[in-house]
Amino acid sequence: MNNEPGSTVSRIADVLRTRIIRGEIAGGAALRQDHVAQEFQSSHVPVREAFRQLEAEGLVLTLPRRGVRVSMVDRATVKENAEMRGALEILALRHGMRKFTGEHIARLEQAQDACARAASLVEWDAANNLFHDILASECGMPRLLAVLKQLQLTNSRYLFSTGFKRGWQPRSDHDHLLIIDALKGKKADRAVQLLSMHIGTMERVGFVAG
Repeated sequence: MNNEPGSTVSRIADVLRTRIIRGEIAGGAALRQDHVAQEFQSSHVPVREAFRQLEAEGLVLTLPRRGVRVSMVDRATVKENAEMRGALEILALRHGMRKFTGEHIARLEQAQDACARAASLVEWDAANNLFHDILASECGMPRLLAVLKQLQLTNSRYLFSTGFKRGWQPRSDHDHLLIIDALKGKKADRAVQLLSMHIGTMERVGFVAG
């Protein structure tokens, strides 16, 4: 029986997740239970549970005789991630956009405005993730949303790995505006087409620059 408060597990998982996504803990690095427990002044029980959460999100792996290590994000992983997002996020939008109301459009515009006003990659990534969360939110498929959340984490790791190398540059996010306009006009096929093109753009740019 786990007598540790759930907040301890969440706190450990949240901190480690952020460090992994932002590249503060590199892919392939070992995560030691004793070190993490000491840092958070906890027993090993919540640390193990936090590791299980991160493994379910695809951020760490448990390897025989090697313990828990941060998963790698290489070219093949990014390509696979982009293709999966390109299929699944479109599926979510197709199933959910008929339920969109003026409130959804307003939330998309607010998220896009936050993207446009972002002064750092951290701020932009949070706003961009929110934008895509809203697009998928009404699909009525909880397992699909869980997979998309995992793909989004990998996408963020890739963004930070390339973004920090180049330095932060403000982004126009013109694709977001076009998607919003298509949704406002009830142009379902156009919205789906724009989203498909948008998902692929960042990865292709990254490959060229890399």
